[in-house]
Amino acid sequence: MNTMRVPSSPAAAPAHDPSGADAWSLTGVITRLRRVLRSSVRQDFPWESLPMAQVEVLQRLADEPGIGVRDLAERQRLATNTVSSLIQQMVTSGLVTRTPRPGDRRAVTLKLTSAGAEVLSGWQAANHRRLGQALRQLTPAEQQAIEDAIPALAALAALLELEDELQGQNHSQQNQTP
Repeated sequence: MNTMRVPSSPAAAPAHDPSGADAWSLTGVITRLRRVLRSSVRQDFPWESLPMAQVEVLQRLADEPGIGVRDLAERQRLATNTVSSLIQQMVTSGLVTRTPRPGDRRAVTLKLTSAGAEVLSGWQAANHRRLGQALRQLTPAEQQAIEDAIPALAALAALLELEDELQGQNHSQQNQTP
C-alpha cells in the first residue's frame, strides 16, 4: 500500500481555535480536496473541459429539476447574469433545456437533457472511484474519522448557507430603507 503522510508539527496543528487557525486550516483542506478531485476527474475525462461551475449547475438541476434561473442563482450563490450565461452555454452544448414557464413569459424552467445527465453521471462515477481508491489507502481509524466528520461538516455548510442567506436579506432590506 502506497500512502503518503503529511508530517504534523505544532505549527501545522495549532491549539483548538474555531475562529482562527483551525478555520483557516479547514478552508485550506477543503480547497485542496476540491482541486485534486477536479484534477483527477479530468484525468478520467481528458476530453472534457466542462468548468466546475457547470458541473455544479448540473448537480443542482439533477436535484431540483424545473428550477428557474433566479432560484438557481440564489442557491448557487452566483449573480443571476452569471447563471444566465452558464445556462446559455449549457443549452448550446445540449446539456440543459430551457423552457418558458406558463403564465410568465420572462421566467423559464431548467432541466437536464439526457446528455447532461450522462455527463453528470460520468463525473459522479469518476469522483466515486477516485475517492474510493484514496479512502482505501487510509487507516481504518482515518476512514472512520472522515465518516464521523461528515454530519458535522454538513451542519457547518448548512449553518454558513443560512447565515449567508440572512446577511443577503439584511443587506437588501438596508438598501430598501429610505
